[in-house]
Amino acid sequence: MQLSGDSGRDRAYQYLRGTVLSDPAVSGTFINEQVVATEVGISRTPVREALLMLAAEDLVQLVPHRGAFVAPLPGREIAELMQARGVIECWAATTSLAEGEAPVEAMSGILEQQRAIVEQGDAKAFIELDSQFHALLVAAGGNSVLGRLYENLRAKHVLLGVVALQRSATRRQDVLAEHQAIVDGLAAGDPAAAEKAILSHLGTTGSILMQG
Repeated sequence: MQLSGDSGRDRAYQYLRGTVLSDPAVSGTFINEQVVATEVGISRTPVREALLMLAAEDLVQLVPHRGAFVAPLPGREIAELMQARGVIECWAATTSLAEGEAPVEAMSGILEQQRAIVEQGDAKAFIELDSQFHALLVAAGGNSVLGRLYENLRAKHVLLGVVALQRSATRRQDVLAEHQAIVDGLAAGDPAAAEKAILSHLGTTGSILMQG
């Protein structure tokens, strides 16, 4: 992962949020500050500063004398995350279509990238593209407040997406079909079809996650 930023804290934050916290194996464990510091090439102080930022985003829990704990997501939170995503994404689909700004071409491009790595690519790369696919739609809605709220869900989006791939042997192919349905609804200028496809996609992912 390419890290950018003017400070060690920023680089640690990006590494933790984009790499460590999207790894299902980290769930239920404490983060080793020294390992993170070594990986990023900084001291432990900026790592602690980054963990404070992540705690403020409810991505880790700071336990006195123990450090930062990555708590497993309970079923209720998974359901609420999917519900929140559905509200934002359906709003974005309707709004972007009404304004003639639906990013059909850009989303189709991401979908083609997913198809290209469906067999050989790792789960993380596939789900990072999944995250980009949905973020393009939300950005097209043009509401910066909702955009920031959605961005705050991205780390959990990637984590849950990877877990869903691990639990279902056919999930990658199913995701491609579900994403195509979303693109088709947008391309047809049909907000009802786009919303139905979005909710079906999120509902299927949620169901797989709740079975674990």
